[in-house]
Amino acid sequence: MNYKLLGRSGLKVSELCLGTMGFGTEAGWGADKDTSFAILDAFTKAGGNFLDAANIYKLGTSEKIIGEYMSNHDRDYFVVATKYSLKDNISNPNASGNNRKNMMRSVEESLKRLKTDFIDVLYLHIWDDLTPIDEVLRGLDDLIRQGKVNYAAISDTPAWMIAKGNTMAELMGWSQFIALQVEYSLLQRTPERDLIPMARHFGMTVTPWAPMGGGVLSGKYLRGEQGRVKAESNRRNDRSTKIAEAVVAVADELGVPASHVALQWTMSQGFSSIPIAGATKVSQLEENMKAVDVKLSAEHLQKLDEVSKIDLGFPGEFFREAAVKENVFGGFYARIEKRK
Repeated sequence: MNYKLLGRSGLKVSELCLGTMGFGTEAGWGADKDTSFAILDAFTKAGGNFLDAANIYKLGTSEKIIGEYMSNHDRDYFVVATKYSLKDNISNPNASGNNRKNMMRSVEESLKRLKTDFIDVLYLHIWDDLTPIDEVLRGLDDLIRQGKVNYAAISDTPAWMIAKGNTMAELMGWSQFIALQVEYSLLQRTPERDLIPMARHFGMTVTPWAPMGGGVLSGKYLRGEQGRVKAESNRRNDRSTKIAEAVVAVADELGVPASHVALQWTMSQGFSSIPIAGATKVSQLEENMKAVDVKLSAEHLQKLDEVSKIDLGFPGEFFREAAVKENVFGGFYARIEKRK
């Protein structure tokens, strides 16, 4: 694999991130420890070093498996990203949310499960709409100064709140968010309205989750296969079927699996993007990793864009209309483009 810098940092991570939500067999699905180890072996052999976890994945088993694996390998090779926010202790009212108490408690528990002294990237998992953003930022900065966390990142949070946070962090000299994790795929393009433009402005890398739309974009439902979870069925409708058909058509032209096209699309949108691809079988991972070698032509990208296009709303649609721009600004944008 090639490596990319994560956001406005010097941290080098693989161009594909391994999602570990399926490490463990709780809830009746997932990979056992031996299979998880085999997946990690295959990922590292291919040059992968970027792992995505969370305190609640498989009730903590995901982090435990990663920790046990790293204890027998070079810890510093791996860039381990994990998350805090969601409840992992039903008897403690402060065992959830973005507050400082939960942050510190959750990080200490993650460090134990991961069998490490530091977390490379710590994400706020989901915005709770309760905790002041300055409390979050100061807590993350304290953890970074203590050496328990190297970088701060954020997930599933409104763009305006992230922008407020990064601006405040810059003014206060605190560590800024360097990565943004959101659902983003050909099925879910609404982050293009404000989250992705915000990430580009602040130089943040986007790490899309569900880049294959819960399996819909692999074309498996077109073949009559059934989904495992309700979330997958919620993504199945007339629009998603048309998009999946277009993905399969492009894949057939290229002679690759549809999943490769879906993954590569998220990496070909003109901004820093490292998709998170989960796997519960070595064969799944090996197939996903081949997506980095797929090249989508301008025609392929246009075809996929047209079938999955969304309404950006105001002011996105207003700005997207080149004719309107020229009329309003007297050709200003055209002149700037020529000057470039």
